[in-house]
Amino acid sequence: MVQNNKVIGKVIAVCLSKAKGTRKQVIPEGELKENFGMVGDAHASSKWHRQVSLLALESIEKMRQQGFNVNPGDFAENLTCEGVVLTALPVGTKIQVGKDVLLRISQIGKECHAGCAVFKQAGTCVMPKEGVFAEVLHGGKVKANDEITLAE
Repeated sequence: MVQNNKVIGKVIAVCLSKAKGTRKQVIPEGELKENFGMVGDAHASSKWHRQVSLLALESIEKMRQQGFNVNPGDFAENLTCEGVVLTALPVGTKIQVGKDVLLRISQIGKECHAGCAVFKQAGTCVMPKEGVFAEVLHGGKVKANDEITLAE
């Protein structure tokens, strides 16, 4: 895999859920499958462009500062990241996660459905504006502390 070695962040947590509309559980390591998403995750599918979701730890911190007890995975994101302004990455940007995984940003933000666990608890959610979605161009294993770099 070719990368330009510009580290833009790192993975804080890898998260997975078996059902949609629920908080994801932090797992030690996940496997991302090309043109599918995270193996075992309810949102993974080759039929759409939102195969993997990413959210910055800084976004979770915003909710914590408002008094909410939220953690990685609570916003149904697959990868909680730190140090990268995800929403500043234009659609089409390719990022490498760890040694093997290559993602292409496919969507920034989403329409929130009022049925998600965080919205029910807080009445608000950062995922619709600050969550980022990606397609898996090259699969592999991903774990906490993996570097995120811009890919050429």
